Amino acid sequence: MLHHVRPQRFDRFQPNRLLEVTPRFFEGTIRRLRRSKVDLISLDEMHRRLTTGDFPRRRFVCVTFDDGYRDNFEFAYPVLKKYEVPFTIYVATSFADRIGELWWLALEAVVAQNEMIGVLIDGRDRWFECRSVTDKREVFDYLYVWLRGLQTEAELRQAVRELCARHHVDMAAFCADLCMGWDELERFAADPLLTIGAHTVNHPILTKLDDKAVRAELSASRDVIEAALGTRLAHLAYPVGDRSAAGAREFRIARELGFKTAVTTRPGVVFSQHAEHLMALPRISLNGNFQRARYAKVLLSGAATGLWNGFRRLNVA
Repeated sequence: MLHHVRPQRFDRFQPNRLLEVTPRFFEGTIRRLRRSKVDLISLDEMHRRLTTGDFPRRRFVCVTFDDGYRDNFEFAYPVLKKYEVPFTIYVATSFADRIGELWWLALEAVVAQNEMIGVLIDGRDRWFECRSVTDKREVFDYLYVWLRGLQTEAELRQAVRELCARHHVDMAAFCADLCMGWDELERFAADPLLTIGAHTVNHPILTKLDDKAVRAELSASRDVIEAALGTRLAHLAYPVGDRSAAGAREFRIARELGFKTAVTTRPGVVFSQHAEHLMALPRISLNGNFQRARYAKVLLSGAATGLWNGFRRLNVA
């Protein structure tokens, strides 16, 4: 699982750094995988292997990107093309429409650009001093946890909008600057190496929505992408994707809507037993905070996620 692949930024305050890796690290990882005894395959081939039980002795890797960032085309695609690696990009359709809200980046910008931040919390103004990098990290973490803890997605979005308006941050600019539009995606999708997947319309935390809204987010995103790109979608990634953002209800709705696979962000590797849980597949994150070959080697071995999961093969509840 990846998000951004782009040159290193040297700002001292980068709370979202875990979502980006450098082109050099990315190519090194792909090169090592291509040289090792690992099959680099598409999601359709993974689905075939799981559903037919046709498992070769060699392990396999599927490369996936969430959201639809332009740097996927600029910096990741040349590497994938060079090594002939199939890959998937899960597209949030409001991002491609350039009207999406990348609220976690907006929050970073608010904290980065201000020494004092005012936030309406529980009906009263709270003020946070964030002059130093240490202060900024603490304030960002506090506000991020507070936002994630709000009961509904509407409350979360409204709180970020108010924060941006008060501190003069243009949240819409992040989408326009960073995400591919439909014309770019259409040219990109012409390459048979690429599989386009659904990633909802508005990138919400699905557990904060009711059943009808969840179903609409999943089905509408698939329908919009199919209409825009003329390709039938079979694969889904849940936004945020951890246990707090996607669970049994979301897995059930994705299955009822006919997706072949759906991926979470729960850490783990795929076993043959996942054939019975295709709507709850784990992934391994290439984390921007740990861009060393030895870290990638441990992650891709499955050892780290095995420890994380208490050596259970399935984490699908």
